[in-house]
Amino acid sequence: MRHVTIYTTDKEYSNFVEMAKSLHYVKKIETDEEPTKQEIISNLKKGFEEMALIKKGKLKTTSLNDFLNEL
Repeated sequence: MRHVTIYTTDKEYSNFVEMAKSLHYVKKIETDEEPTKQEIISNLKKGFEEMALIKKGKLKTTSLNDFLNEL
């Protein structure tokens, strides 16, 4: 698989991304868009909920060694 980096103006950015999404051979589009405040808050809430479940023993975690071995 090949990787392409394109630099464009803010004005043309959203049009280009939409056009690229419509191409059947494009498998993945990564953008540098900043998350919205709502997305950040939602992700933080989810993280806190997961930590509470881990502390209660209701959610299984991965050991540090297993995590590092996956890298």
